[in-house]
Amino acid sequence: MKTLLVIDMQNDFIDGSLGTKEAVAIVDKVKAKIEEYRTNGDRVIFTRDTHHENYMDTNEGKHLPVVHCIEGTEGWQIREGLAFDGAEIIDKPSFGYTNWKTYDFEEVEIIGLCTDICVVSNALIIKALFPEIRVCVDPACCAGVTPESHEAAIKTMQMCQVEIL
Repeated sequence: MKTLLVIDMQNDFIDGSLGTKEAVAIVDKVKAKIEEYRTNGDRVIFTRDTHHENYMDTNEGKHLPVVHCIEGTEGWQIREGLAFDGAEIIDKPSFGYTNWKTYDFEEVEIIGLCTDICVVSNALIIKALFPEIRVCVDPACCAGVTPESHEAAIKTMQMCQVEIL
């Protein structure tokens, strides 16, 4: 079974405190990809960047001093129309989810935000844990902090044997 990982498609990353026009531009493509996987009976997993009121006191907050994805806020929510009843959602406190090893993946496609932070982190973690499975990224369903950093992350993943669609 194929698995689609939808990384951090949350309001704060789309048009909230860390939003970009590039993130807004991929929403419909992401929605179509999710529907494709659901129609085929494949697995869809969403991650949700999750911080708390003390965010600015954390190591990440000291390096990225923009309050975002505070648990329970509108910015923390996955964009309306993407998640579905019964969707599997993982709340992760950092860039990369560190418990992928408990999953039984056969093939993984990764899409979402931000290419240059959370997408690349999760792609490299999964590739390191499961070196023999197909791990791929669809750059048309990803956006980075900047277009340049998006492209740099795509090249980095490609060099680490993550297939770029």
